[in-house]
Formats: sequence, C-alpha cells, structure tokens
Amino acid sequence: MTRRTTIRFALAAAAALALSVAAGPAAESGNKVLVEMKTNAGTVVLELWPDVAPKTVENFLRYVREGFYDGTIFHRLAPGFVIQGGGYTEDLKEKPTHEPIPLEAKKSNRKYTIAMARTNDPNSATSQFYINLADNTFLDPGARPESPDGYAVFGKVVKGQQVIDFMASTKTRRLDPPFTDLPERTLKIESMKILEQAP
Repeated sequence: MTRRTTIRFALAAAAALALSVAAGPAAESGNKVLVEMKTNAGTVVLELWPDVAPKTVENFLRYVREGFYDGTIFHRLAPGFVIQGGGYTEDLKEKPTHEPIPLEAKKSNRKYTIAMARTNDPNSATSQFYINLADNTFLDPGARPESPDGYAVFGKVVKGQQVIDFMASTKTRRLDPPFTDLPERTLKIESMKILEQAP
C-alpha cells in the first residue's frame, strides 16, 4: 500500500466515523421520534413516524414543544373505538390552535395507533388526536366510499398500553356536543416531552 493510498484510506475511515457519530442513537431508531405523555392515569410513550406523515408529526411536535397539551383532557371516550383529546382544558374550554394541516393518511388505524382528529374536511386537523382502542380499519383511506379520505395515523403507543386500557374502562356521561362521550372521571394530560428525535 502506497503512502497516498494509506492517506486516502485513513481519510475515508475518519469520514465514516464522523458520520456515524453525527447520526447518533436517534437516527439508528429509523428516524422515529419518541414522546412521553404523562397523564393522571399513568405514563405512555408514543412512537411517531415522520417518514410516514412528516407534516403531521411536525405539527404534533410543535404543540408538544409549546406545552400546548399540558393540562388538556381526553374529552371523548368511545369504548372499543377511540379515546380523543388534545383540544380542551379541564373546565371544557377549547384552546386556540395553529392553522390546520393537510391530510397524510397512509397507515392503518390499528389498535394503539395514534391519529389526528378532524372535521368532515380532510384538511382540517389542528391539535386534537385520538388513540385507537381497536382495529378501526374502516377509518383507513379508501375503506368507505362515503368517506374515502381516511384519517392520518402518525404513530403508535409503544409503552403504557395498560394505561390506555385503564382509561378506556372509564364510565362516560353525555353533555352537549362535542362532549357526548365525556369521561366521568377527568383523564388529563399532565405533560408531554420529546424523549428522542432524529436529527
């Protein structure tokens, strides 16, 4: 091996090492983002998929960083279907949000996945999200002719599924819309924080 070849080999090795260090553990997780959600029923860890729904994940993390979800409640509980939150305070006041985001419906609404709630307008999601309590594949894009757009699944619960199940067992009461499935016992998000994020 000549001196010039040795130098080139050393430079290539150094460059490879620098790239691996810069990538770090978050990149090794496949560009997934972990978010810790502490509730008054226990702690849940969400794995978000920016490669599947980049605008949706970016939007969700924006609210997380701002502390928007801290102190909000799960205001809708439909047993065997979904638990929904991220928009109302404990006194049932709706929080002001940022502008709506475009729909990114690509993944299936399987049990324990998290997706964005919206109105009949497919591009109306802001801060509210829901966690599927069952395989709700009829919410997937193309599943129903009358509602072909589907809903944007952007992650899943990877820790604390028992917390979700416990919350799902809460009795509900009926108030005026949108609180027709309001949990009798307050289910509150105490805080959210990013645990791991790809660069």
